[in-house]
Amino acid sequence: MTASISFRGVTKTFPVRGPGGARQRTEFTAVDRVDLDVAAGEFVVLVGPSGCGKSTLLDLLGGLTRPTAGEILLNGTPVTGPGLDRSTVFQQYALLPWRTAQGNVEFGLESIGLPRRQRAARAREYLGLVGLAGFEDRHPHELSGGMKQRVAIARSLAYDPDVLLMDEPFAALDAQTRESLQDELLRIWRRTGKTVLFITHGIEEAVYLGGRVAVLTSRPGRVKAVLPIDLGSRGEAQEAQDLRSSPEFARHRHEIWSLLRDEVSRAQQLEKEAAPV
Repeated sequence: MTASISFRGVTKTFPVRGPGGARQRTEFTAVDRVDLDVAAGEFVVLVGPSGCGKSTLLDLLGGLTRPTAGEILLNGTPVTGPGLDRSTVFQQYALLPWRTAQGNVEFGLESIGLPRRQRAARAREYLGLVGLAGFEDRHPHELSGGMKQRVAIARSLAYDPDVLLMDEPFAALDAQTRESLQDELLRIWRRTGKTVLFITHGIEEAVYLGGRVAVLTSRPGRVKAVLPIDLGSRGEAQEAQDLRSSPEFARHRHEIWSLLRDEVSRAQQLEKEAAPV
C-alpha cells in the first residue's frame, strides 16, 4: 500500500536566544504556510537554497517534530508522531559498524518483532533488490560509499513503509556513483511503487529523478512553484539514452534554475547579515 501526503498551511518556528539571552528570546521561522500534495506512488523532489527548510519538512512528515501551525496528512490522517509507515534515508549512512550488511538490514526488522528466519529471508531479498546479493556478510568498512548507501536503502525498504523520505542521500558520493544510484533508485521505485519525497541541492538530480519538482523560497521556506517533469517513458530502452543531454532535460533544468537564482542570492545575503562582525 502506498500513501498520499498533504501539507496544509504548514508553519514551523523555533525559539532562538536574542543578544540579551533568555530575556530576549525570539522566534525563527523555518517554513511558512507550506501547501503541497503528493499523490500515492508519486516521486516528488524538493529543491531550494541552503537553510530554506527542506529537512525541516521531512522531519515534520517523519513525525520527529510537530508543526507550529497547519497540519500534515498521510492518507487523510494527521501525522502526530513517527510511524512504521514512513522511513528515512539520510546523507550519512548510519550503519552499525559491528553488524554485517545483512545484520544492518535486519536491525529494523527486529524492532517490529519479526521472527529470526523471516528477518534473514527478508534482508536477503532487499539486499538483492538493491544489487548487493553476495555481499550479505560484509561489514560497513568493507563496502564502498555507494554500497553503504544501498544497504541503508535496503534497511529502509525492508519493513515495507508506505513512504520513503530521502534527505540528500547521494550528496556525499562521487559523480559516477551518484548517477548509478539514481538509476538504481528509479528502478526500485518503479518496482515497489513507494511514495517518495526526495531532497536535493542538485538541479540535475531533481530533474532526473522527479516526476514533479517543488521549488522552495529562501528562508522562511515557502513553495514557490511545483513543476511537472516530462522526460518521456523511463523504461529500459529510454534509460540507455543520455537523458541529461536531451533538449527536454536542459529546458527543465533552466526553468528550475530561473526560479532558484533569486532565492539563492537572497539566502546568501541573509547569511552575510547573520554573520558575526
